[in-house]
Amino acid sequence: MIEFLSLKAVTDKYASEIHAAVRRVVDSGWYLQGAENAAFEQEYAGYTGTKFAIGCANGLDALTLIIRAYKELGVLHEGDEVMVPANTYIASILAITENRLTPVLIEPDVHTLEIDDSLLESRLTPKTRALMIVHLYGRNAYTEKIGAFCKANNLKLIEDNAQAHGCEWHGHKTGSLGDAAGHSFYPGKTLGALGDAGAVTTDDPELATTVRSLGNYGSAQKYVFQYEGRNSRLDEIQAAILRVKLRYLDEDVEIRRDVAKRYYADIKNLLIRLPAQPVWTEHAFHLFPVFCLKRDALQTHLKESGIQTLIHYPIPPHKQVCYKDWNEISLPVTEKIHAEELSLPIGPTISEEEVATVISACNAFNK
Repeated sequence: MIEFLSLKAVTDKYASEIHAAVRRVVDSGWYLQGAENAAFEQEYAGYTGTKFAIGCANGLDALTLIIRAYKELGVLHEGDEVMVPANTYIASILAITENRLTPVLIEPDVHTLEIDDSLLESRLTPKTRALMIVHLYGRNAYTEKIGAFCKANNLKLIEDNAQAHGCEWHGHKTGSLGDAAGHSFYPGKTLGALGDAGAVTTDDPELATTVRSLGNYGSAQKYVFQYEGRNSRLDEIQAAILRVKLRYLDEDVEIRRDVAKRYYADIKNLLIRLPAQPVWTEHAFHLFPVFCLKRDALQTHLKESGIQTLIHYPIPPHKQVCYKDWNEISLPVTEKIHAEELSLPIGPTISEEEVATVISACNAFNK
């Protein structure tokens, strides 16, 4: 069976360095808010090209803390609207609703899969205060039009960079394109920890200080609590592991791009639609989604061919039980994407022979 992504194989690539990093932390006797966390924050800020990186527990917390910090700073208020793509993983929207702000779901472009910037002007209201773009599947979502729209309307631009470590726009890494960005280091990501982990990046010192305090129980000074905060900290072992893997991130992303180039060049089956071909440096290919009207049959066919695939994601956020008040909303482009999407194996350890097998099986599908 060709695995969708072998986390063991990915870890094995750097096993000796990871073991050494973990041993270093164990031997140090310091397991939270120590030297490894400080070093990773500095190195990741340098990688993204931002002034600040603040480690936290996971990607959802990263986004939630950004919005909460803007509320504490008086920039956002309960009931304000945040534009967000409708075809995203639910975490993007949970961060908005947890803070009692209102998500405004924007349809994506069916070809690029990212938020359709031509729709933004028509959805703007006096309550709109922010736009969250999601670099979904590891594809850059930022456009000049988005930047100009936010500037013209005095909107905060928040990036959900959970799937896009290594993406760029005109030489600038995603995570540095807006006012703040949330990052996830879930194990399967292009930069993955060996457990949950996340970070916030920004150039705003006041926001950075507030995010750090909120994630530390609301405290910037021990036993002094300015905010009703939460416990959301990046532990030393995960920080040490991420420091190892960060050194190889661009190399691993380049492997993913090479796999994607082969898929684009050689999958010729007209029953399978590929997304718009990108500017290669802009996308990191955390996932490689394809689309098929008979998606379930295609997945079965590939399974029978010895290929594991995953669906990202079978149910769009507005059709989830937790957002039952939205269930009757019609978002046809989003619904089409969620009904037809299937992710093919891609990653830094997939072999050329395995890629060839995936391509051959896709081209043989005829149901």
